[in-house]
This record gives sequence, C-alpha cells and structure tokens, in this order.
Amino acid sequence: MKIVHRAWIVAAVAFVAIIGAAGFRATPGVLITPLQDEFGWSRGAISLAVSVNLLFYGLFSPFAAALMDRFGMRRVVSCALVLVAVGSGLTVLMTATWQLVALWGVLVGIGTGSMALVFAATLTDRWFARHRGLVTGILTAGGATGQLVFLPVLAHLAEMQGWRYAAITVSAAALVVVPLVWFLLRDTPEELGLTALGATGPVVRAPASGAAARALRVLRQAAGRRPFWFLVAGFAVCGASTNGLVGTHFIPAAHDHGMGETTAASLLAVIGVFDIAGTIASGWLSDRVDSRVLLTVYYALRGLSLLVLPQLFAATAHPSMLVFIIFYGLDWVATVPPTVALCRKIFGADGAVVFGWVFASHQIGAAIAATAAGVIRDRLGNYDAAWYGAGALCLVAAVLSFRVVDRAVRTRKAAILVG
Repeated sequence: MKIVHRAWIVAAVAFVAIIGAAGFRATPGVLITPLQDEFGWSRGAISLAVSVNLLFYGLFSPFAAALMDRFGMRRVVSCALVLVAVGSGLTVLMTATWQLVALWGVLVGIGTGSMALVFAATLTDRWFARHRGLVTGILTAGGATGQLVFLPVLAHLAEMQGWRYAAITVSAAALVVVPLVWFLLRDTPEELGLTALGATGPVVRAPASGAAARALRVLRQAAGRRPFWFLVAGFAVCGASTNGLVGTHFIPAAHDHGMGETTAASLLAVIGVFDIAGTIASGWLSDRVDSRVLLTVYYALRGLSLLVLPQLFAATAHPSMLVFIIFYGLDWVATVPPTVALCRKIFGADGAVVFGWVFASHQIGAAIAATAAGVIRDRLGNYDAAWYGAGALCLVAAVLSFRVVDRAVRTRKAAILVG
C-alpha cells in the first residue's frame, strides 16, 4: 500500500488555515450596509477601514515571508490566526470609525497578511519539488473556499441576527484552526527526516536572521530589475479589480439595484466555487504554459467582463449576471500561480519574498480601489465609473504582463540559439 507523502498532509493543513484567514477577509462587503444603517457612517468612511486592512494585508506580507524563514511557518501562522480572532471579536464593542480602522484595518490586516499568498509560496518551495504550480493553485483556492463557506452564512447572520454575530463567528472559526496548525503543520520536510516531494535529496537550511532586513534587501535588489515593476503594476490592477472593487462593493452595488444582501452574497460565494476550479486549473497550466501568456489572457478577459458589468445589475440574479459570476469566478485569482512561477523563475531563492512585495502591490491597488469606489458612490450615486475604470486598467495590465521578460533569461535564450 502506497503511503501518502507528508507534504500532502502539510498542504491540507495549510489549506484549512487559509480558509480560516479568509473568513474575515470575506466580511467587508457583508458589513458595509449594516454598519451604515446602525452608525450612520458613509460608505467612504467604512471603505477607508477596508483600505487600511488591505494595505496591512499586503504590506506585511513580505515581512511575513521573512519571518517564516526566521521563526518557522507554524509559529507565524498560529500567531496570525489568534490576531485575526482578537481583531474580529473586539469589533463588537466599537462605537467610532477610528476603532473600526484600528481593529478591522490594522489588527486583522496584519493577521491575514501573515497568512497571505506568501504562505502558499513558502510552503510549496519547502515541501514540493514537483507539482509546485498545482499545489500553489490549490492553496490559493483556499481563500476562495473561505469566501464560499463564510459569505452566505455571514450575510444571513448579519441580516437576521446583526453584524456582531457575523464578527463573532469569524473570530471563533479562526481560533478553531489554531490547534490544527500547531500540531500538524511542520516547517520543513527535513525537520521530520524527509525530503520534499519529488526532490532527490534533503536541503540544508540555516535559520535566517534579520527578517525585516532581508525583506528590505530583497526589495532593493528586485527594484533594479524591470520585470519586477511589470509584475507589481499588473498585480496592483489585479487587487484593484478583485478584493478592492468586486470583493468590497459588489454586495452594496447589487443592493443599490434592489437585490437582497443574502442573494448578492450568495453570488459572490458562487464566484468562490468557480474560483477554486479556475485557480487549480491555472496552477496546472503554469507548470506547462508560459506564465506571461496566461497572465495576458487572464487580465484581458477580466477587463472585458468588467466593462459589461454595469448593464447586468438588477433586483434578481438573471442569467446574464450568472454568466458573469461564473466567468469572473474562473478568473478571480487565476493570476496567482503564474505570478508566483515568474517570481520563482526570475528571482530564484528570493522568489517567495519577492512575491511578498508583488503581493503588497496587489493590496495597495485593492486599498485604493476600495476607497475610490466608495467615494465615487457617495459623489455620483452609483458605481458605474468604478467598474469602467477597473476594466480599462485590466486591459493595460494584460499588455504589461506580456512584457515580463527578464533580461538574463533573454540573454541565455539568445546564447542557446547562437550556439
């Protein structure tokens, strides 16, 4: 009987942890309208807290990757889950927007940022020498699964019991995952006397020191290479068009057209269903197809879909909207596996930390879009300009992605052709 490699068990635990972290990340769109109704806060003010959350989620990501090198994934992820639980739980006591920013924005932002996509990149680098793209896709899909599991439940709780019940539910879910991570997650296969899946031998890893210094050093080195900035620009647009805009404002935008919040949240959950399939398929493709081509296609199709979205909103989920939801779901974070693959290919051993900085740009774009869309809605009375603007930016990202070619890679290919 063939024994399952421990790498798959570690990946399964990481998948569950990412689902737990995704719980609170799924709540902004659900809570905007209830918070506005109870406290009278504007959508722009609430969206500011979302933006702070997204910023910390992204900016802490590269430091989290370095901290995982220094202290290990198990310690960092366990602490992050506790931080998410504390930040989420304390929101039930808030009475002012600055408290929303501090708890929802800062605490939960740091906690979820510590389990951002760099966690998946770090784990696959350590535990998998084979199937890296596929596993990256599966772990990335964990965030979508969290959205799938939590969104309808949170929307129902917020609508029937109040938003505080939704916040407590997220806090409890994060805490439940902590023992699982602590007892089953391991930092490296060598820690258990094993080798990475598909590896020919063990890898000797010396504990890293100066996590912050390393993260900044890697940033300085990467910033001198043009592919880094193309990846940064493209992923910033990715964040703006997903977490920042659709993830935060789809539910209130649908509510503006007469759709119930639970129905709109269920549509976002459907995005999560198809995102699982799309991201896993993208991971499989990134092991076989030029990642630049994949990113170009993904961004172009996403941009075209956003340009037609304003005409699809209605009080009911009609077939045209369902087609958009399915299509957008397949493309939601399909960009992650090829982006991780490019970081690994171009930047080598520093690829995970570089991806942390690229992911930070994703969240900066998301933060800008979250606040900008809220202000647009407050000023113009609708979100149309936000949807059109995001669609146009995605088309620009498609062009930039195709140009992500490292000069060293081009030189090597040219030398091979000449030889």
